[in-house]
Amino acid sequence: MLIKIESFFNGISKVLGYLTAFATVLMALNVFVDTMMRYLFHWGSVGMQEMEWHLLSVLILLGIPYTLMEEGHVRVDVIYDRLSHKKRAVINIIGTIVFIVTFSLLIATGSINFVVESFVSGETSNDPGGLPYRWIVKSLIPFSFFLLAFMSIGYIVKYINVFRHGDSLEKTEKDDIQEIL
Repeated sequence: MLIKIESFFNGISKVLGYLTAFATVLMALNVFVDTMMRYLFHWGSVGMQEMEWHLLSVLILLGIPYTLMEEGHVRVDVIYDRLSHKKRAVINIIGTIVFIVTFSLLIATGSINFVVESFVSGETSNDPGGLPYRWIVKSLIPFSFFLLAFMSIGYIVKYINVFRHGDSLEKTEKDDIQEIL
């Protein structure tokens, strides 16, 4: 049962990975076009420059939950690498509950008023030619951190599975990755 739940969260993580990859490509294209227009045709667009920041926000905010599930976050491995799989699992479960879930819910709930205020006021760019509807990108802040709290459940389930089954699950995942490569 827990393995099926873990698979569900892994599926969501893959979708987030594809979305962030798509945002990365869009951002690169946007920067390329903006740069070419500026240097070749001496024409610049404030909206194009702001779109770079908006796409970077999408990339970062949707990339945070993806990075958690893919073990891409920064960790000091000096002691952690020397521990058994069960001890690592306990550290990851407790750390996720105490730090990630708490922090993400704090940011998510604390940023809702920020988004509502932006929506109600009809906030737009202060620069002429800038992008309207700034509340859309701001709404990614609470969404991303609620999503991080939700994905933390999958991360906890993953390490409950590791705790229960030892490193056999991690070896299976590594074998699957090797087959793909």
